[in-house]
Amino acid sequence: MRVFAASLTAATALLALTAPAQAAESGGEGWVPAPTPAYSFPAGTRCDFPVRTEPVVDEVVKRTIRSYEDDTPRLVAYQGALVVRVTNADTGAYVDADASGRALIEIRPDRSQFWQVSGPILAGFGENAGTLPRGLYTIDGTYTLEVSAAGVKTLTMAHGTTDDLCERIG
Repeated sequence: MRVFAASLTAATALLALTAPAQAAESGGEGWVPAPTPAYSFPAGTRCDFPVRTEPVVDEVVKRTIRSYEDDTPRLVAYQGALVVRVTNADTGAYVDADASGRALIEIRPDRSQFWQVSGPILAGFGENAGTLPRGLYTIDGTYTLEVSAAGVKTLTMAHGTTDDLCERIG
């Protein structure tokens, strides 16, 4: 999610993403584009060196399944092809990370989030701010990601892998 991530963008669905691919691609049945922004992280915030992320393939769509009474999203599904280039800004070394997972994200009234994910996403973890060390990771498999209102991330893997992208481009 996406760093979606971010809202780490970006995001991931395990349960209710059964709409036909053609409907998702055309924006039918409530699916709308969910573009992934580029990010820059100073040295020490994710990796020991400055890092840039930018989508090179971005076909992500989202669908709001439930909203609060004021129409802010409560439950949102994300899906679609996403490849993010993660670049070491000092050396130019990069890796293209597949972040094409599906996510179902519950956004709580306190702005904390609960993600149910199937497939890969790109996720950043700050220093002492989650269950993984500081870094940028491709997380793949079947898992949940709890994001507190303060931004602390708790990853719970049913099965899957994590790939430390800072290590790969450092």
